[in-house]
Amino acid sequence: MLASPPSSATRESAVAAAAEAMRPTVQPSRTAQLKTPTKLVNHRERFSLLIVRGDGARIARISFPRRLPTTLLVLFVVGVVALGTLVGDWWYLRQRIRAAATLFQQNDEQRATIEVFNRRVTELRREVTGWRELHARVWEAFGPELAPRSRDAGIGGSSATLLERPARSSAVAELDLLTEQIQEEGQSLKALDRLIGKARRALLALPSRWPVRGGVNSEFGRRLSPWTKVEELHGGLDINASPGTPVRAPAGGTVVFAGSNADYGITVVLDHGQEIRTLYGHLSKLMVQYGQKVERGHVVGLSGNTGRSSGPHLHYEIVVKGQSVNPRAYLWD
Repeated sequence: MLASPPSSATRESAVAAAAEAMRPTVQPSRTAQLKTPTKLVNHRERFSLLIVRGDGARIARISFPRRLPTTLLVLFVVGVVALGTLVGDWWYLRQRIRAAATLFQQNDEQRATIEVFNRRVTELRREVTGWRELHARVWEAFGPELAPRSRDAGIGGSSATLLERPARSSAVAELDLLTEQIQEEGQSLKALDRLIGKARRALLALPSRWPVRGGVNSEFGRRLSPWTKVEELHGGLDINASPGTPVRAPAGGTVVFAGSNADYGITVVLDHGQEIRTLYGHLSKLMVQYGQKVERGHVVGLSGNTGRSSGPHLHYEIVVKGQSVNPRAYLWD
């Protein structure tokens, strides 16, 4: 029995198997077998820096990621900003230190000023306390019913002086206390000014100044007469004065006598009102006339040695309500 011829597919498979059998077999080397598979590098994401010599020979090649320049630029900017911030802070601190040094100096000066201020306030408070004592003596002459009452007047307890008072906590408190004391004294001065204003006419009428300056040869009162050696009342002061010395009115008044007298020689008598008169005897010359009004300090005559006199001098006499009184009771200056 004859066999049927093979098909075309079978023939192609046989040809392929024969060709495969004829291909030489290549055995991989041991190195190739041990070599690990390498990771493929994407060169688009990297930069390469090639360093060559002048003759074109390559020295080195540096490869770095593409994002490295950007990263370095960002770091550089951050570093510059940080450095600028540090420099700015340092400069600011330096200025603050300078300002602080100035403030410390000003603080020392202000502290010294405050200490001087406190000392001055204390001195002023002592002075104001002295004013209170002075005002008390002035008001004593007018009677307690006219004296103004201070806000701290009272009865009982102890009166603490300035040095016994507790120390104040601040300069402001010291200043407030001083202001309060000055206001009280101001009220007292205003009340005294009102009272003096009312008494001004009487005060101006008082012969309170010396008509001439000089030693007193004979005082007011009982004495032996220089001529009869009999005790008599000397009604004034004999003031030593060289001939021609100006005799001044001790207060304003009106001339009620200007002429010669047997005992006093050339004489001037002034009427000051309030029943007060003054007499000036033994003058050498008259400088006023009868009825003339004179002011305090006006020259009424020149001293001399006229009348019953043993030498140049001025006889000065004050007569109140027709009675001679001691002139020293009226002489203030």
